Amino acid sequence: MGDDKKNGYIKGLYELASIGITLVASTFIGLLIGIYIDDYFNTKPWFMILFLIFGIIAGFKNVYHMIKKHGGFI
Repeated sequence: MGDDKKNGYIKGLYELASIGITLVASTFIGLLIGIYIDDYFNTKPWFMILFLIFGIIAGFKNVYHMIKKHGGFI
């Protein structure tokens, strides 16, 4: 296996890992913000659910833009 091919595999793995991390991090941050607001206003579980949904949407939006930027399948 040549160095160019090996570097291509490593770059591909890096891009896949960053997509997964972005999706999980966005969801987790939305969840934490929702839990904090629910504790502050004593409105459990409404803001947690709302911000969890916002986090998931933000994660998929970021993944879409990353794939589009790198010339993926979209």
